[in-house]
Amino acid sequence: MRRLAARPQAVIMQPTTLCQPLDCTYCYLPFRNSRHLMPVAVAEAVAGPVNAWAQGGPQVEVVWHGGEPLSAGREHLAALMAPFQGVKHLVQTNAALIDDAWCAFLLERDIGVGVSIDGPQDMNTHRITRAGHPGYRVITRGIDRLRHYGIPFDVIAVVSDPDPARAADFYEFFAHLGCRSVGVNVEEQEGVNTPRREMTQAAEFWEALTAAWQVNPVIRVREISRVLDFARAVLRGEAPPSPISIGSWDPLPTVAHDGGVVLISPELTGFHDARLGDFTTGNVLHTGLEVLLAQAEELTPWLAEFWRGVDACKATCSYFDFCGGAHPANRYFEHGGRLDGTRTRYCTASKIALFEGVTRHAHAHSD
Repeated sequence: MRRLAARPQAVIMQPTTLCQPLDCTYCYLPFRNSRHLMPVAVAEAVAGPVNAWAQGGPQVEVVWHGGEPLSAGREHLAALMAPFQGVKHLVQTNAALIDDAWCAFLLERDIGVGVSIDGPQDMNTHRITRAGHPGYRVITRGIDRLRHYGIPFDVIAVVSDPDPARAADFYEFFAHLGCRSVGVNVEEQEGVNTPRREMTQAAEFWEALTAAWQVNPVIRVREISRVLDFARAVLRGEAPPSPISIGSWDPLPTVAHDGGVVLISPELTGFHDARLGDFTTGNVLHTGLEVLLAQAEELTPWLAEFWRGVDACKATCSYFDFCGGAHPANRYFEHGGRLDGTRTRYCTASKIALFEGVTRHAHAHSD
C-alpha cells in the first residue's frame, strides 16, 4: 500500500550547509561549520517537476533552509531561485545577516520569511555567535530591519525548558515582536544534539501558554491551533486534519546541497547509518524528483521499517489520531538507530503533553 503522496505541498532546499554567524548549542546539523554550496544545476533539476506541479495544481512552497540560507549570499541564492516559476519562496533564517540589502532582495522577490528566535533575551542562551557571545542582539537587529521595511515574518522558537512559570512572558514577547505567528518546538533529541533536561512540566507549560494566548490572541500559535482545529473537526463529525484522514503523508522532500533527497524528516539529511545507508531516496542530478517520489517506497529502504513503527503507534497509542505517528528522525535518534519504535521524547513533550495541556485549559474554562 502506498502511503506517500506523489506531489508534495512543499520542497525544502539546502542552499548551503554553513550557519553563520550563529552556532546554536542545540543545533542538530552535522556540517554547519562547513560551507558546501548547492550548485545551480541542482536547483534547475528540482525546478522542472516543481514548476509542472505548480502549473497543474495548488501553489508549491519552496523553502530555503540550511544551515543559514542567507550564508549562501544574495547572488548565489538568486541564481538558485531563478529556475523556479509559479512557486512561493520562503527562507528560514536566524535573521543575523539581514540588512537593508537583504530586505530589498526579499521584497523584490516576494519571499516569505521565517525567523528563528526563542523568546525574551534570557530564553535565548542557546543561540550564541561563533565567537561565543549571545546572539540575541544580532537577531533582533535583523528583525528590526524586517519591521522597518514592513516585511511580514513568522517565528519558530525552540523551548529547552518548558517552564509554565515563563509561558506568559514567552507568549507576550512574541505578541509584541511584530510576527504573524509562532511555532513552538520543544528541544528534541536529533542529529548531533542530545538534550540534557527532562520535560516533566511540558503539559503545564502548554496549559499556561494557552491561557496566555486566550487572554491576548493577537498572533497564531501553531501548536495551539493544531489542537483546536483537531477538536473542532471531531466535534463536527469530520475527519481530523492528519495523514490518517487524507490517506497519505506529504513526502516533504529535502534536497541537500549535493542533490540528495531525504523524505519526511529534514533532520536525517547528512547522516549515514551502517544498516540503513545515508537515508536518501536518490539524487536529482541522476533521477528526476517526480520519479523519486513516484517510486519512493521501492527506492527508500528505511520507509518499510518506519511504517511498522507508525502501525505500532496506531495499535497502542490513544493519541494516534491527533499525532499520526512520530517522525522518522525522532524515532531513529531516540531508539538507538531503529525506526520501528513507538513513543519518543518528542511525542511526550510536543504531542501528548500539548494535547493534554490545551484541552485541560479548555475544560477548565468551558461554560
